[in-house]
Amino acid sequence: MTEKQKMIAGQLYRPDDPELIAGRERARRLAEQLNGLPMAKVDQRTAILRDLLGSAGDKMHLENHFWCDYGYNTYLGENFYANFDGVFLDVASIRIGANAMLGPRVQLHTATHPLIAAGRNSGWEYAKPIIIGDNVWIGGGAIIHPGVTVGDGAVIGSGSVVTRDIPVGVFAAGNPCRVIRKIGEGDRMM
Repeated sequence: MTEKQKMIAGQLYRPDDPELIAGRERARRLAEQLNGLPMAKVDQRTAILRDLLGSAGDKMHLENHFWCDYGYNTYLGENFYANFDGVFLDVASIRIGANAMLGPRVQLHTATHPLIAAGRNSGWEYAKPIIIGDNVWIGGGAIIHPGVTVGDGAVIGSGSVVTRDIPVGVFAAGNPCRVIRKIGEGDRMM
């Protein structure tokens, strides 16, 4: 297996592999182009995102500044919105469903490292995918850790650090993030 194949499969891999270095450099070039464009240049921004990302629905909006490791491991559903300063460490796949909204400075981290110092110091890394369901809202400054799934219709409070799966249809918040309550009819505003 190549280092890229190992990385995507969630196995230990070497990030200093030339193919992976080239992939990160490509993603940074495209992100710099995207972040340098005014928001009014919708068609140009969309073209860059379509080139950068693994896939995306027809309707998406990412505010500046957006950063990712590779881009090709990020898959966005229809009607996606990300506020300012999004960081997607997409070493493994990041899959986001339809009608998802991310507040400012949301971070999605699939990358991780061995816990034993000798393993980290050797340069080996690995990653676990992140899955965010349909109709999810993640509040500003939240951090989603490797391997987490956020269920459909869930809301994550601002500043939360999400270290484990969040079920469908709940409000969860905190550090570490935990379920506060189910979302129900009493939450309806319209």
